[in-house]
Amino acid sequence: MKLKYTILYVESVAATLDFYEKAFGFKTRFMHEAGDYGELDTGETTLSFSSLQLMSQLGKNPQKATASAPVFEIAFETGDVAKWLKQAIACGATLVQDVKEEPWGQTTSYVSDINGFLIEICSPVQQ
Repeated sequence: MKLKYTILYVESVAATLDFYEKAFGFKTRFMHEAGDYGELDTGETTLSFSSLQLMSQLGKNPQKATASAPVFEIAFETGDVAKWLKQAIACGATLVQDVKEEPWGQTTSYVSDINGFLIEICSPVQQ
C-alpha cells in the first residue's frame, strides 16, 4: 500500500495549477479537457485538484478551505524556506507565519494558498 494522491477541492483548477507552478515551481502533469480536474508533478505522490462544482455534481458536499481554521496542512520541504516563502507571497499566497527556526531543528513558515489551504514551507529536520 502507498499514498498515491491527494485531491483538494477548489473553485478553479486552472488558476490553482497556475498558482502552484509559479509559487512553488511544480509542473502540471495532467489537466482534464473539461478543466475540472488536474494534477501536479510533485514526486512520488501526486497533488491533485478537483473543482467544487464537479464534486457537487458527483453528490459530495465540498466545502471551501479556511486557513484560519484548517483541518490539515500541506508541507513542501526545501533547502531555502525564505526564498520559497517570498516567491509564494509574490504569487498571491497570504502570509500566516514568517520564517521561524524551530527548537526541533527545522525552519518553518506558513502561507495560505489562493483557495485558503494552509501550506507549510519547511526545511528538512536537522538530526
